[in-house]
Amino acid sequence: MYERFFQLERTPFAMVPDPECVYFAGQHADVIGGLVFGVLSRKGYLVLTGEAGLGKTTAVAAMSHLMGESSVQTSLILNPILTGPEFMEMVLLNFGFNKIPASKAQRLKIFQDFLIRSDAEGKVTALVIDEAHKLSAELLEEIRLLGNFEAADHKLLQMVLVGQPELHDRLNLPELWQLKQRIAIRMSLVRMDRETVAQYLIFRWNKAGAAGPIPFTEASIDAIASWSKGIPRLINAICDNALLIAFSEETRTVETRHIREACKELDLPISPIKPRFDSISYAAPQVVPPREPATGKPVQKDAPKPPPNAANNDDTQFLGEEKQSLFKKWLGRGKE
Repeated sequence: MYERFFQLERTPFAMVPDPECVYFAGQHADVIGGLVFGVLSRKGYLVLTGEAGLGKTTAVAAMSHLMGESSVQTSLILNPILTGPEFMEMVLLNFGFNKIPASKAQRLKIFQDFLIRSDAEGKVTALVIDEAHKLSAELLEEIRLLGNFEAADHKLLQMVLVGQPELHDRLNLPELWQLKQRIAIRMSLVRMDRETVAQYLIFRWNKAGAAGPIPFTEASIDAIASWSKGIPRLINAICDNALLIAFSEETRTVETRHIREACKELDLPISPIKPRFDSISYAAPQVVPPREPATGKPVQKDAPKPPPNAANNDDTQFLGEEKQSLFKKWLGRGKE
């Protein structure tokens, strides 16, 4: 509704996860890169946790979008509240099976044949389960048993469990100790700080096709960071409503009062905003350099030497050609 007023091509703070609008910097970049690396390297079990609204589903969507251009075939389960037979049926359906036998033994056999055939063709097969903290102990044990499908030197099925911090409690159950032992990579998302919130707003605004700078004042950014508690989903909701309020007033500047009104409409608690240190002017302490006792001249320090081969250092050298291409593409997307 307000997009034309602010000269935008699309909604900047949509609530639906969009892999094209992932903030490829900081922790989200690390998480997406870690997931892609873990799957392509056939690590087996990967776990991603974080509070609700921190962008886990968006990160998974970005991972799937990125790997969709490689040799990875993915089954994504968004609702894991299923029985054992329903779970296996959903896995097979997502991998393109139409005729699914009723027998569990037959289902496992056709799935095993599928994994072996895919591996022989050079394909990586990944099963991604969102909301994994809702999985029953029974289903988690079934997932552990799926990990028994393996070749001589790697797992035939890569499994990514994504959920809220309660997932750790589930994996700490005594009966799931064997599954916990198999987890190769653990990652987590945390809330954004004020600086990251500001960078996130700029990124989303530019992705929406904006011709100018963000309309939020410094004070309103302080309010967004404080009242959203650094949770991306709340940041999107607050900003979307605040832009709508500013549009209704026909003003292209979003101030603190607009943020406050948006929070009230969303029934979010509003607490006093602490001033930032960078808004306080102070005199920097004068540093006196050490001097030579005999001459009184300043001591000359040798410049630090760069590590060997620093100019040629490449964090992707240990990866294969396909993985290097994916990682370099992933790193480049953050600079758009």
